[in-house]
Amino acid sequence: MADTIADTRRLFTKPQNLNDAYGPPSNFLEIDVSNPETVGVGRGRFTTYEVRLKTNLPIFKLKESSVRRRYSDFEWLRGELERESKVVVPPLPGKALFRQLPFRGDSGIFDDSFIEERRQGLEQFLNKVAGHPLAQNERCLHMFLQDESVDKTYTPSKIRQA
Repeated sequence: MADTIADTRRLFTKPQNLNDAYGPPSNFLEIDVSNPETVGVGRGRFTTYEVRLKTNLPIFKLKESSVRRRYSDFEWLRGELERESKVVVPPLPGKALFRQLPFRGDSGIFDDSFIEERRQGLEQFLNKVAGHPLAQNERCLHMFLQDESVDKTYTPSKIRQA
């Protein structure tokens, strides 16, 4: 058996400067779901959430955006991604059917603690989905994150990077 000698020389790396260490990351995608607002009365009452996006990924046309979405919009996005993409789409936080029953001692789905729990779940859902490279090519995701209103009659397609 021939003797082999391990190469233990270090790879040459350039020294890191302050801009490299503390500058903006090379690629980032930040999505926050915040500021829940309950609007309407009676059976027409619903909660909307502000969805804020900050990114430097070239696939997104806007580097910063802020839109308002309701739970049914998140359900629409999930359904579109399941139908149109090859991505395994994570679940949304539950519908809370029990909380919608009348004569409960709390505010049901409009209770502050429930809204906060749902907000956190929606934020986790969006960050998982938008962080997936294949999902980032889906027009429905871009529309959901950056267009003022969701056109549910759109033609599904892929986004081409500029």
